[in-house]
Amino acid sequence: MNGSVGAVGALTFGIQVFVTLIVIIDPPGVMPIFLSLVSKYSPEQQRKLAWKTASVSLLLIIIFALFGQFILDYLKISLPALQGAGGLLLLLVALNLLTGNQKEQGNEEDVSVALVPLGTPLLAGPGAIVATIIFVKQANSAGSGSSLSMMAALFVAIIVLHILLGLVLAYSTGIIKIIKKSGVTLIARIAGLLLAAIAVQMLADAIKILSA
Repeated sequence: MNGSVGAVGALTFGIQVFVTLIVIIDPPGVMPIFLSLVSKYSPEQQRKLAWKTASVSLLLIIIFALFGQFILDYLKISLPALQGAGGLLLLLVALNLLTGNQKEQGNEEDVSVALVPLGTPLLAGPGAIVATIIFVKQANSAGSGSSLSMMAALFVAIIVLHILLGLVLAYSTGIIKIIKKSGVTLIARIAGLLLAAIAVQMLADAIKILSA
């Protein structure tokens, strides 16, 4: 009986992790930014970048799930400081999108695009990292019998979420064929505006916490 109750608790916890992270990452909100950054590449490269982006985010979130609190404590970095740094990075990308100053990118830069800003801080940003660290603490604070199953549920939820993200981003690249170059330019400007707003909000929240 206790085993079935523990399984239900772990399943509920996994669903909570999945829903929370998908709301924070916001795939529909990420799509226009992703499309504007990969529009210069061939359709095959765009799909590869979609999966690379999801893989980078998955790797980073798992690393922070396992070692996040230790890394932050060792480097003496506060979560608001991490959030502020992510906001500044996103703001730089947003300004490039708004002004149309994106450089032509070659194959050597494919991985860097998937790393920054797509993989982080767009997907694996401060919000997702903080939420993951909190969920790990919740799982570890559960009873010895439930802790292991809750941690397993957490990692399953994270993996399933990133498979879904990879699929969403990969299939979204088909939109570029329909909207053509002028549509991509429009999306880039809208994405830049949205990204700038996200960046400013991240900075404002970080400054508010640090000055409190």
